Amino acid sequence: MAAKSGYTRPLPLAGDTAPPPPSAVLYVANCGPAVGVTDADVRSVFGAFGEVAGVQAADDSGARIIVRFHEPAAAEAAMAALHGRPCDLLAGRVLHIRYSVPVKPKARPGGSVPVALVASELGIPGIYMVQEFLTAAEEQELLSAVDSKTWKRLAKRRVQHYGYEFLYETRNVDSKQFLGELPTFVSTVLEKIASFPGVKDCTTRLVDQLTVNEYPCGVGLSPHIDTHSAFEEMIFSLSLAGPCIMEFRKYTRGSWRAPSVVNGVDEDSSQEPECIRKAIFLPPRSMLLMSGEGRYAWHHYIPHHKIDAVGGQVIKRNSRRVSFTFRKVRMGPCDCEYKQFCDSHSKRC
Repeated sequence: MAAKSGYTRPLPLAGDTAPPPPSAVLYVANCGPAVGVTDADVRSVFGAFGEVAGVQAADDSGARIIVRFHEPAAAEAAMAALHGRPCDLLAGRVLHIRYSVPVKPKARPGGSVPVALVASELGIPGIYMVQEFLTAAEEQELLSAVDSKTWKRLAKRRVQHYGYEFLYETRNVDSKQFLGELPTFVSTVLEKIASFPGVKDCTTRLVDQLTVNEYPCGVGLSPHIDTHSAFEEMIFSLSLAGPCIMEFRKYTRGSWRAPSVVNGVDEDSSQEPECIRKAIFLPPRSMLLMSGEGRYAWHHYIPHHKIDAVGGQVIKRNSRRVSFTFRKVRMGPCDCEYKQFCDSHSKRC
């Protein structure tokens, strides 16, 4: 099957959102080479309803395709006959079919969003950044330390967990599975964050969980809010080796969530809901603190770019980026004031 088609799945329907209008293009899930369905199989099954103009991959999964007919009536007939029903010609496979929508053109690196160089330019309460948080020598010591440890490979990056393991499938941690104290090679970092701008009075340890992520050149992270019930308010993110832009998004529909994570893969939808967007440049050795509104109510996101536009200059991501994310595991439900974003609140309702 061909590469991406220029069409994608429609967004999940909200209460007042109209479904995509009928068209000659169908989005078909549970169908494709990854589940043993060939291009010829698809054309044979869907060709019974009209001439098939094209069969292409909807994404990189191998299990979702785009079927294009010449006539909308043929697509309508195929959907009526095949959606949600076992297909005998495909070994009883149940297809999930919707009208597809065109992919929005991707914005140029950095998009139209101004990129802040200091946190105060963002205007997001609770976001703080310190550049040159570590020296170059301290940076190299940390990189050497993690490179001597065992990495766990995800689909697009490698990770290490300390204190508690982060579970990507649920975006949570098992607070009963303590892995041990944070490693001694981050002692300098722990000492420095105690006096970090924006750090509030704390009678216990500021952090007890560390996730180290290694991002290859150009790899980013889809929009998400760290789960409220998993972690307490302050989240520290230390950037090493390579730079990036981090974008913050506040969705007008506050309950919107990024697509589920499968096998550690964040699936970023190309059809984004309306949101307020702000961005900041994170140079190597910078430390970012997300707290308050910036932690609880804004999604953070690293675009998948190999170049970023910053202040009229082009910044190449020509090396890996390694981030150290320090958090404190929450041992009870979250009681924040941002209820529309809070999973603890939704469980109580």
